[in-house]
Amino acid sequence: MRRMLLTAAMLAIAGTALAHDAANDGTKELAPEEIVFRDDPAFPNGGQTALLHGDPDKPGLFILRIKFPPNYVVPPHTHPGFETVTVLTGAMGSGMGEKVDTTGGKMLKAGGMLALPANHAHYVWTTDEETIIQVAAVGPFDLIYINPEDDPRKKK
Repeated sequence: MRRMLLTAAMLAIAGTALAHDAANDGTKELAPEEIVFRDDPAFPNGGQTALLHGDPDKPGLFILRIKFPPNYVVPPHTHPGFETVTVLTGAMGSGMGEKVDTTGGKMLKAGGMLALPANHAHYVWTTDEETIIQVAAVGPFDLIYINPEDDPRKKK
């Protein structure tokens, strides 16, 4: 499993580097004040995202920042592709499985990282502070809730 995750990460990095050398048009610089977070219908009320690079709906690397308010839970879900999550500010609880249990899992503070294979059920939560994470993954990508009733895109 560890070998598979390492191989996937190396392939994603190598592919990105090769694409950049070949096209040389992917250069982008963003100052913190240029990063704009917006409400995201894929997350429960309060979750906001800022797309930094790429397009999660299309093949290829994308980088996304996600801002979670204090005392927030993203219910159990999966993604169709490998993802890495880095905690930039605050702290994020990370649990594995199809049911939320905030007494288990691991609390990742700023600088902590989580790598998940495709279709791996997991959930995340925050405690008493706002948290910002950065997700790097390869699209096409989606947030697939284990319990369809948890999907805010289906609630109208």
